[in-house]
Parts: sequence; C-alpha cells; structure tokens
Amino acid sequence: MHKIHPFLWFESGADEAARRYVDVFSGSIVSERLWGPGGAAPAGSLLSVHFEIDGREYEAFNGGPHEAFNDSFSMAVEVDTQEELDRIWDALIEGGGKPVACGWLNDPWGVRWQVTPTILTELMNDPDPERATRATQAMLKMVKLDITALKAAADGD
Repeated sequence: MHKIHPFLWFESGADEAARRYVDVFSGSIVSERLWGPGGAAPAGSLLSVHFEIDGREYEAFNGGPHEAFNDSFSMAVEVDTQEELDRIWDALIEGGGKPVACGWLNDPWGVRWQVTPTILTELMNDPDPERATRATQAMLKMVKLDITALKAAADGD
C-alpha cells in the first residue's frame, strides 16, 4: 500500500509554518530532515519537516524560490462554532497573512486556507432554493465568515 501525503514547497520558513499549523490544530511534529553537505542550502539547515494534524500527515520543504502557492491548492477547515472559526482564522493570519474573500485567507507563507462553518453547507443546500440563494449571496459578500449573519440571511432577516 502506498503512503500519500501533501508535500508543501516553501521558499523558506517551512519549520515556522509547520509549528504554527500543529499549534493551531493540536498536531505534532513527526520528524525533521537537515540539508547535508553540497545541498542547495547550508549543511545542517532544515530541509523538511514532517508533521501531523487531524490524523493526516504533511511535509513542509524549504526548497528556495520556485513556484508560489496559489488558489489551485488550499487547505479546507470545517468548524462548528464562530469561536472556533475566529480562533483558527486569527491564528493563521497572524504575522502577515492576508484575508481574501468568502472564508479564504493566505497565511504568512502564502498557503491558501478556507475556514468554513459546517452550517454553510447545510444552508447552501437547503431544500428551499430562495433560502439557499440568500445564504450563498451573503457568503459571497463576506471575507471572514459570520455564522449568525449567514443564518439571518438565509432566514431573510
């Protein structure tokens, strides 16, 4: 059986990013690899860090300049409460991240995140198409999502 996990290429800061992610999501650092002699970076500096969050493994690699992260790959986080949404959003944006739109943000390393309340899926799939449309239209006007406002929009308030 193959072991498959996301491999994230950072220009630099892979260790700081991985530590932030395991902090935010109560994960753990599994292992670190260092550059050896003759590598693209000084011997002994961090090459990659293998970490786990929410039972999934990831690898963050300090590979130097290459392709920047973009919207074609994002980390999607579903949350149940506004408090959880606010905590995760604020932690991921801290130190230079940027809010985008509709629950999306870029963290300080450029990784794209979607922080979405589980109720949004329910509202957007409501059997009443008008209610679903109102919730969707409200979401499209938001940057960080607001559960109370989404429910109110769905209800026509």
